Amino acid sequence: MKIALLGYGKMGRAVEAAALERSHRVDVTIDDEDDWMEKLDDLRECDMAIDFSTPGTAVSNIMRCFDLDLPIVVGTTGWYEQLEGVVHDCEQRGKSLFVASNFSIGMNIVFDLNRRLARLMNGHEEYGVGITEVHHVHKLDAPSGTAIALARDIVEELDGKDDWCLVRKGVKVEEEEVPIVSVREGEVAGIHEVVYDSEIDRITLRHEAKSRRGLAVGAVLAAEFLEGRKGYYTMRELLDLC
Repeated sequence: MKIALLGYGKMGRAVEAAALERSHRVDVTIDDEDDWMEKLDDLRECDMAIDFSTPGTAVSNIMRCFDLDLPIVVGTTGWYEQLEGVVHDCEQRGKSLFVASNFSIGMNIVFDLNRRLARLMNGHEEYGVGITEVHHVHKLDAPSGTAIALARDIVEELDGKDDWCLVRKGVKVEEEEVPIVSVREGEVAGIHEVVYDSEIDRITLRHEAKSRRGLAVGAVLAAEFLEGRKGYYTMRELLDLC
C-alpha cells in the first residue's frame, strides 16, 4: 500500500517504521495546513491514510479523506463526541473508516475481558469499580480514549452504572458513575487498570504498553484490513471479537 500519514509526531514515525517493516510505502506525510495544500496531488495517489494527529484536526482530516475517496484509519482520540455524525456520513457516502481508541492487540483483548468481567460482577454490589490510566506528559486529552472505552463498556454491561466521570479534586463521584483517574507523567507509553474493590479482596485487570510499537503495528494491521472494504470498522471486527 501507498500510505499517507496524517500527523507526523512520535506516533506517526512509529507507524511509518511499522509500515515499512510490513513492505508498505509511506508516500505522504501531513503535519499542517500547508502540507494539505502542497501535497494534495500526491494524496490522490495514496491507497490509505493513517491519522495520529490532534483532537482538533481529526474530524477535518477524516472529511478531507472522504472527499478524496481515500480510506482512513484513525488513532487520534479526544474527538469522539462527533463520532456518531462522522460514522453516519461515512455510511451515507459509502466511504471507508476504521476507528480505534487503542490499536494494541493486547489492549483489545483486555477490552473483551473487561466486558466479560463487568457482566460477571452483576449481583456483587459489595465491589466498587474504578479505572486509572497513566500516559506521557505530551498526551493532549484526558481521560484517554482507551479509558473512556473501558468505562463505556462497563456502563453497558454493569447494572447500576449509567455514566463515567473524570476524577477531579473537590468534585464528588456519584454512585452511578464509573470514576476515571488520569495521570500524566514522564514518557509512559500507556497503562490502563480496571479495579473492582471490596472490603474482602480486589480484582485487577491491567494492561501496560512497553512502547508505541504495539499501537503502530496494530494501526498498520487495521489499514491492511480496511483495504478494499467500505463502511465503518473497529478492532472488534479486525480481531473477530464481535
